[in-house]
Amino acid sequence: MLDASLKSQLKSYLEKVTQPVELIASLDDRAASLEMLELLQEITSLSSRITLIERRNDDERKPSFRINRIGYDIGVRFAGIPLGHEFTSLVLALLQVGGHPSKAAADVIEQVKNLDGDFSFETYFSLSCHSCPDVVQALNLMAVLNPRIRHVAIDGSLFQDEVKQREVLAVPSVFLNGKPFAQGRMELPEILAKIDSGAIAREATKLDAKGTFDVLIVGGGPAGAAAAVYAARKGIVTGIAAERFGGQVLDTMAIENYISIKETDGPHFAVALEQHVKAYEVDLMNLQRAESLLPGDLIEVKLKSGATLKSRTVILATGARWRNMNVPGETEYRNKGVTYCPHCDGPLFKGKRVAVIGGGNSGVEAAIDLAGLVSHVTLLEFATELRADAVLQRKLNSLPNVTVIMNAQTTEVTGDGAKVQGLIYKDRGTEAGHTLPLEGVFVQIGLLPNTDWLKGIVELSKHGEIVVDSHGRTNVPGVFAAGDATTTPFKQIVIAAGDGSKAALSAFDYLIRMTAPAA
Repeated sequence: MLDASLKSQLKSYLEKVTQPVELIASLDDRAASLEMLELLQEITSLSSRITLIERRNDDERKPSFRINRIGYDIGVRFAGIPLGHEFTSLVLALLQVGGHPSKAAADVIEQVKNLDGDFSFETYFSLSCHSCPDVVQALNLMAVLNPRIRHVAIDGSLFQDEVKQREVLAVPSVFLNGKPFAQGRMELPEILAKIDSGAIAREATKLDAKGTFDVLIVGGGPAGAAAAVYAARKGIVTGIAAERFGGQVLDTMAIENYISIKETDGPHFAVALEQHVKAYEVDLMNLQRAESLLPGDLIEVKLKSGATLKSRTVILATGARWRNMNVPGETEYRNKGVTYCPHCDGPLFKGKRVAVIGGGNSGVEAAIDLAGLVSHVTLLEFATELRADAVLQRKLNSLPNVTVIMNAQTTEVTGDGAKVQGLIYKDRGTEAGHTLPLEGVFVQIGLLPNTDWLKGIVELSKHGEIVVDSHGRTNVPGVFAAGDATTTPFKQIVIAAGDGSKAALSAFDYLIRMTAPAA
């Protein structure tokens, strides 16, 4: 099952196992069980510290296997064959159960160990899911560290009756003690924040005790990360308060237009951003949502946790989120054919059929761009006429492989469970339903800047964007802004990073002038 190269790599990893491990396989006579057994036999052949036990009459899901340290009761189980994106999850579980220490922060590890209660997690994943491994690995580690925590990672394709019964429409989907817990990508601190009722109050107390920052950056996407690096390199006291470090980048699968990096994906790019920031003396406060801004000689940022941070300058880099269609299938097929960035993902659909939802400038520009790559573009506009500039409409109408459908309301995105296969829309004039067979849906109905909490405090445009000048300055002294939350045109990662750098340099210049001695 594993090729020679993969076996060699796995063997070298398994040399780090220091404690005896047993793989307890629950099997039946189906082909999937035979395939799982073959994988487990290959693993045991690579390490003398790993043994295999076969069971056929227990009450566990079949096929599944538990990874346990002999003499302990560790609740890590895979219901399915963890290859593809989950192979790394399997390797980490083997190492951690086998005594190899985790790289998680010491305080996080201690927090997991001290959790009070019985937690039985179930995670439904797919082997092609990029976001699933983070969740699976976090919950596996929790089960290794705390004997009252159990986790089973379930391949939805092998247990379709469960998926249907529980109405699992997207992965990763996590259940806790039999009830829905969370969906989507999560890291260990995010999971802990949801189940440790005292964690928020403890963290708020710690944050309240922090001293005054020279620069406090609100937001941890490319703009915030760049601002932090540039500020820290000036030797000033720098902090980041981020609701989710990495921001919208975490939900972007293909990045092929960031200069000097030929190709990567969002999660890897976000890791690189975090590593770069942590290379400097930056106080990174993750999972912290800002709720209000109070200008003054010392600017205060109040967080949802109740804590308040103080700084001489603030850089707002809260980013934006895609406006959703809110129709069945949109969430299920996000990054499986449903996408929001034609610049980033368009080349992935070369020669395929796609739809663009939205007839404003962004939608028409997307259709024009995509027409040069894909076999056919269908643009659907909710209104009876396009809202894009006339010059863009003329260009659109000149393209032979573009169809424009007006007065069309998208009602559902359809697929085979792994990828988009079509789109259903309603003619708003006749109420008739129509189906379009296609492979991609580009949603271009606008971005929503994450600025609701700033209304009445800093100047916002009619679209809710923070109004900035050429230096990233807002109308509030000492408050700067950068990236997708601002009026800066063209929402791109590279532009956001440049914006963040500029805002940090502007903040530093502001601090110099404010502290310069009088003439």
